[in-house]
Amino acid sequence: CALPILDFDGTSEEITDNDSVVLDTDPESITVLVNKDLSLPIDYIPKDLVIPDVLFSIHGFDEKKQMRKEAAEALENLFLASETEYLSLYAVSGYRSYQRQYNIFTANIRKKGLEDTMNYSAIPGYSEHQTGLSMDVSTKSISNSLDDSFAETPEGKWIADNAHIFGYIIRYPEDKADITG
Repeated sequence: CALPILDFDGTSEEITDNDSVVLDTDPESITVLVNKDLSLPIDYIPKDLVIPDVLFSIHGFDEKKQMRKEAAEALENLFLASETEYLSLYAVSGYRSYQRQYNIFTANIRKKGLEDTMNYSAIPGYSEHQTGLSMDVSTKSISNSLDDSFAETPEGKWIADNAHIFGYIIRYPEDKADITG
């Protein structure tokens, strides 16, 4: 899976020995790890959600425009830097409550079946979007879609080369599918 999701981790430390890594499971931490094995409490809602001042693919208020304050500020800086390269990024989906992820997950199961859904959609409570630290991004040249085609756009290539400068990682790089699932 290589969806264009950015996950704010606020660090740039290179980890070379997985045996010495202490997993951060505190939902309030900026470096919390949430994945297919580590979940958040069902009722977890970040306390400092804001809407970053960036272009969005949708108009009006929606919870998915929100992010935690520190991640939103980093996203604003990332978008500003991309503009200096004449690129056009759009924020698509940030914070998702447990209920919203439940609705997405169950709709995907009805539409594509459980096996296919498990390949690209997080089980409710296991989505990094619930942390408020992630944002799916895209660009108008691909109609702001969220699929592998983003990686081939100038914006996708720029993100791959520069996201880390702003405290972000690409959460599901194609060459790491055996690790990320």
